[in-house]
Amino acid sequence: MHDIHEVATLTSKGQLTLPKPIRQVLGVDAGGKVAFDLRDGEVVVTRADAQHDDPAIGAFLRLLEADIRAGRHLRTLPEDLAHAMLANAGHGERLDQDIDGDVEL
Repeated sequence: MHDIHEVATLTSKGQLTLPKPIRQVLGVDAGGKVAFDLRDGEVVVTRADAQHDDPAIGAFLRLLEADIRAGRHLRTLPEDLAHAMLANAGHGERLDQDIDGDVEL
């Protein structure tokens, strides 16, 4: 990761302009979205990708990150689950398709 130190000035409306080097590293341009997270007294700014807007996924990822930082390691996945995940990686789901077979709710 890049070591960059930039300063931005907060306006009376609470707005600021992200310095160009920060925008470039984050890969955001006009209309792009950034996320602000307060972690241990520091504000972390990241690019907000549309695919990660789900608050449950965000909460899970923050919990996972906290566990990793604290040195708590995950145990490995069951082998059959790992193989199933790898087999389906990169395959998009078509939610408009009919479901084959019976479905129980």
